[in-house]
Amino acid sequence: MTISYETKVTAEPGKQLILIEREFDAPRELVFEAFTDAELFVEWMGPRNLAMTLETFEPRDGGSWRYIHRDEAGNAYGFHGVFHEVSAPERIIQTFEFEGLPERGHVTLETVIFEELPGGKTKIRMESVFRSVADRDGMVQSGMEGGLNDSFGRLVELLEKLKNK
Repeated sequence: MTISYETKVTAEPGKQLILIEREFDAPRELVFEAFTDAELFVEWMGPRNLAMTLETFEPRDGGSWRYIHRDEAGNAYGFHGVFHEVSAPERIIQTFEFEGLPERGHVTLETVIFEELPGGKTKIRMESVFRSVADRDGMVQSGMEGGLNDSFGRLVELLEKLKNK
């Protein structure tokens, strides 16, 4: 039986913060693994209509990451960052930067907390702190919520497959 959970996105006006919460019907260690195993990560990160190339993925304290999403027309969208802390299976702290902006430096600090829930479930809490309210508002207006929901839908499918192995 698959249980559907909604993603809660909170972006209060005038603040530099986006909070994201989502429950998954999978053990915390498995959800954490999906965030830190390169082969699993590429299976769920990003909207279904984009292909991902994972160029660098070093999920450890001080490691870096970079991936590119490509649409059907061949347009490329690059993202990169640094892992500041990877504490299995509790927390990941990393930076995030979209490479398609006219100037560099629009870096977001992201913290993901993996909370173990009864019944083998997991709640993730993601906190993204932006350099400015304008940067945060730009992310909200970019359609990030649709991409996030698509990614999490893919993650649910992957977790179901992994649990049934």
